[in-house]
Amino acid sequence: MSSDETPNVPAARNTRDAVREKAQLVHAQQSRARIMRRVIIGLVAAVAVGSIGTAVALAVSSSISEPALNPSGMTHDGVTVSEVSPASGAAGTDATPTPQPSDAAASPAPTPKTTEPAAEPTEIHIYVDYLSAGASEFEKANARQLAGWIKEGAVTVTYHPVALLTASSNGTKYSLRAASAAACVVTYSPEQFFDFNHELLTDQPKIDSDGRSDVQLADLAVAVGVQDAKKVRSCIEDQDFVTWAKDATARALEGPLPGSKDLKLSNEALIVVGGEAYVGALNDPAEFSQFVLTTASDEYYGKVEPTPTPTPPAKPTPTETPAS
Repeated sequence: MSSDETPNVPAARNTRDAVREKAQLVHAQQSRARIMRRVIIGLVAAVAVGSIGTAVALAVSSSISEPALNPSGMTHDGVTVSEVSPASGAAGTDATPTPQPSDAAASPAPTPKTTEPAAEPTEIHIYVDYLSAGASEFEKANARQLAGWIKEGAVTVTYHPVALLTASSNGTKYSLRAASAAACVVTYSPEQFFDFNHELLTDQPKIDSDGRSDVQLADLAVAVGVQDAKKVRSCIEDQDFVTWAKDATARALEGPLPGSKDLKLSNEALIVVGGEAYVGALNDPAEFSQFVLTTASDEYYGKVEPTPTPTPPAKPTPTETPAS
């Protein structure tokens, strides 16, 4: 038995048209997706470039608007101590080093002018790393006589904080932070620098230890009686002069050091007297005193010009009288 009904199957042409239409639709969707991706990528790239540019601009403007801070009250990266308070723990009344002639001077020497120049104070420059055992030894042995000489006006003592042992404090950079703290005291309370410097050196952390924290350094400054404690504390805890301490150390290493012709910073406890490096025992005040006396004497007599000895007039030669 036959039937006139046939299955509802689309013609081949209709099928191809449907596939083509769907392919075009998919292609169109993919094209739109690709365009959208490109737009998004472009926007992201633009935002990224803009962010980098903004960051660079902020960094540059920050470096321009906030230059490295430098301490005040210093000359050639050093602070000259002209007065020592009577209450200072390092104050003393040791003998004043005045120029004295040596034994060789007892022999006949040119007579100095009647108006001899007054002896000027001998310049002493002390370079200290606050983690240096040598610097600590020198301070403990010589602080009293240095204070006495300063009081008498026989010497000028200039301390130069440096940071050569920055890597010897378990990563805390104690030498650098301590030098920066010393600069803070000089800037805001210079009269207490001598005492602060003395405490940093005589109550010194051990090498390869963490050293004092910034808060402890600020506490020590307050303990020695700094005048503007709030500013000093803020300066120390914010490490205001760390960059200066780095640069000052680099300048000392390059040389020449103040008052000398060709000296450079060669160790973390260097003492220069009248332009000459002291090479004696750091813990022997008598030896150091003798070095200062000798240097002062050489400076003094080197400035006194001898009076020329007058030459007696030549005697006239007798004239022979002819015999008559």
